[in-house]
Amino acid sequence: MYEHLNYLYKFILVTILVATTIIEITRLYLGYLGNLTEKVPELAGFWLLTVLLQLPMQGFLLFNEDLVILPMERAANVLMVTMVLLELVIGFIALRKITRHQAKKFHLHQLNSNLVSSTQHISDPLERKGL
Repeated sequence: MYEHLNYLYKFILVTILVATTIIEITRLYLGYLGNLTEKVPELAGFWLLTVLLQLPMQGFLLFNEDLVILPMERAANVLMVTMVLLELVIGFIALRKITRHQAKKFHLHQLNSNLVSSTQHISDPLERKGL
């Protein structure tokens, strides 16, 4: 079936398949690292790569009728697009939860550091008087 495509579609198809493979490896690594270590930048990178690159390329492979797609290939593309959409929703929820958790930790740290510094200021006058 690949032989029946014109030169431009052959080039586009090979380019998209190579780019999809590289982006998928990078995207899954960022998602894994961001989720396990609770790092917001890595998880946000995973989500942005999914929205901006992976979803459009998978959509092209699924919905472009000028490509000659076999039934097994179409089934695999439908499964991949479904999984990417599911990852978008779950990734957004995880990103929102981790961001809220990190903000709470930051505010708690600020509160604790303010309490420690105010306690030191209160004890300083007592120490000066020799008490």
